[in-house]
Parts: sequence; structure tokens; C-alpha cells
Amino acid sequence: MGLPPLLRYGIVGLASNGAGYVAYLALTGFGLPPKLSMTALYATATAIAFFGNRRFTFGDDGRIGPAALRFALVYLAGWVVNLCLLVVFVDHLGHPHWLVQGIAILVVAAMLFLLQRRFVFRHPTDPRLS
Repeated sequence: MGLPPLLRYGIVGLASNGAGYVAYLALTGFGLPPKLSMTALYATATAIAFFGNRRFTFGDDGRIGPAALRFALVYLAGWVVNLCLLVVFVDHLGHPHWLVQGIAILVVAAMLFLLQRRFVFRHPTDPRLS
């Protein structure tokens, strides 16, 4: 896996979030409310991200169950942050939802990378984590 983890994470993220953002724009274009659209797509993007990041990005070959549980908790936190960004910046401050969601994807992605590296796919013997 010659590429650094952040670059591999970016590849997985561009694929899952790029497709998710296009689907988000389509759903909201058909009249589905922004927060409902984001929530509906979050579960699908989460599954893609878990399997893409587990082996490709972080090289995790441990038991899938504990990592999946930690991953679900981290992505639940990401969903809460994403929802809060939409509520504050769209509902209260009146910014366009498509712009806020586009920025939220980047903010949440950075948060998720750090949490995945330090919590979800951690390896106790990895010297980078001590």
C-alpha cells in the first residue's frame, strides 16, 4: 500500500462523498428536505466508507465486529455534527443548503479521518499511536 493513509482516505472519500453529494443534490432537487436527504444518504455512505477505509486506508485486518461498532459510533458523531451544521447555517442563518452541505462534507471528513486513525482502526503496537 505505497500511498500514505491520508491519500488513500481521500480516494475513498472522493468516491463515497462525491457520489453521495450528487445524490444529495438530486434528492433535494426532487423536493426532499435537506436534513432528510443527508440522513438517508449517510447510512449508505457509512457502509461504503467502512469497507473502503478498513483495509485500503488503514490496513486493518483485525476482528470486524469491534471495529464496526467503533466505526458506527464515530459516524454517528459525524452525522450529529453534519446535522448541527445544517440546522445552524441553513435554518438559523439562512445560507444555501447545497453550500453548507458541501462544506460540511469536508469538515466531517477531517474529523472522521482523525477518529478512524486514533480510535476505530487503531493498532496497539503501532508506534504512531503512542
